[in-house]
Amino acid sequence: MTGVRVDAWAWAVRLYKTRSAASDACKAGHLKVNGDRAKPSQQVKVGDEVRAYVGGSEKIYIARKLIVKRVGAAVAAECFEDRTPPPPPKAETPSDVTRERGSGRPTKRDRRLLEQLRGR
Repeated sequence: MTGVRVDAWAWAVRLYKTRSAASDACKAGHLKVNGDRAKPSQQVKVGDEVRAYVGGSEKIYIARKLIVKRVGAAVAAECFEDRTPPPPPKAETPSDVTRERGSGRPTKRDRRLLEQLRGR
């Protein structure tokens, strides 16, 4: 086997829950093979770089094995190499602001101060 459809491979290695979701991601431009937008029928070969926009962040994978059928997570992890850089450290968030019980609804000024403390 020299190549596999990119949507089938992305589904088989568990990047997307369904093959139709992988196909829709290709059509929307969320899957790239070697830096180019991939159509669902584009072939993935061993050594190709696949960039997938999943869950609000971009993930970078190198295809190590070609599979068409969906397999267990342990076997799927052997089929690609994850080259995604680690996420940046999370910024410190202020603790939750609590109001005294029975103090009534917050005023507009109170709400603005709370949002300012929360960094919104």
